[in-house]
Amino acid sequence: MTTLYEQAGGKDAIEAILRTFYDEVFEDMMIGFHFRNANKERLIRVETQMTCIALGARDMNYEGKTMRKAHARHPILGGQFERRLQILRESMEKHQLPQKVRDAWIDHNQKLRAQVTADSGSECDHTKAKRRLKMFGE
Repeated sequence: MTTLYEQAGGKDAIEAILRTFYDEVFEDMMIGFHFRNANKERLIRVETQMTCIALGARDMNYEGKTMRKAHARHPILGGQFERRLQILRESMEKHQLPQKVRDAWIDHNQKLRAQVTADSGSECDHTKAKRRLKMFGE
C-alpha cells in the first residue's frame, strides 16, 4: 500500500506545490502582509518537511518551530486562516494532486488551526487577536 506521501509524488512534488502556494501567498492582498519580512525559501523548506511527514514520509526531519511559536507574534484572524487554506487548495489543484491527498493535507492544516489562530471559523475577531498577542507578551 502506498502512502499519501508517495501518492503526492514525494518531496519534489510537494515542494513544487508549496513553491506555487507561497508565490501566491506573498502577493495576496488579504494575507501577504504577514509575510513581508519572512524568508520564503525557509518557509518552503520547513513546510515541505512538515507536510512530507504529515503525509507519511518516513525519513524526513522537521527543522522548523512549533506552529504556536512560529505564529505567536502574528494576530492571525479566522478569515485569514481560511484564505491561506483556499490558496493551498488552489495550489494543489494547479498541480493536479489526487483528491485523497488534498483532503489529508487540508485536514492536517485544520488540526493545526488552534495553534495559529484563536478564531474557530472565518470570523475576524480582533479582540481575540489582541488577547492572543498579550498572552505571548507582545
